Amino acid sequence: MRKIACVLLAGWIAALPTPAAARVVEGVRFSPAVELENARLELAGAALLRWKVFVRAYVAALYLGAGARPEDVLGDVPKRIEIEYFHAIDAEAFARITRDRVRVNVSAAEYERLRPGVEALNRLYRDVAPGDRYALTYVPGTGTTLSKNGESLGTVPGADLGRALFAIWLGEEPVDAGLKQALLGQSA
Repeated sequence: MRKIACVLLAGWIAALPTPAAARVVEGVRFSPAVELENARLELAGAALLRWKVFVRAYVAALYLGAGARPEDVLGDVPKRIEIEYFHAIDAEAFARITRDRVRVNVSAAEYERLRPGVEALNRLYRDVAPGDRYALTYVPGTGTTLSKNGESLGTVPGADLGRALFAIWLGEEPVDAGLKQALLGQSA
């Protein structure tokens, strides 16, 4: 009887839901979830971006609300991307890349409309050293917040701007198609 009880207890414990585990990519740990003021976002995917095939540029992780579908990712839903860098990059390089990557994901007219917001975000960038982490967090009705190493650098309003910024990694012309798939939790 005692053996049966132990087997049943072990089976019951094994059936309990386990908390999501942290994801480690290239030695960089990403939490299984992040808490915002009014939302909990769960890790959807994480991956390494290589530059020119051999150079490890950064690792990135995407966080979405529970039940969010890949096709909703550019919608007006809470989301966050965290990026940890392997190399030093200056603030002006971030600004230039942001301009270029937004420009390829929107029409020329839309870019002109979004330009003030893009430039407002670009003024928030700071130089990064290896191991620094940026987080870009979009919250509907609030806007897009840029943080560096957990410290908020500022928020820029606008759902359209948020969509254009996240399109850098998740849009029709992402920085890397394999990275996009991995961030969305899809196999390559």
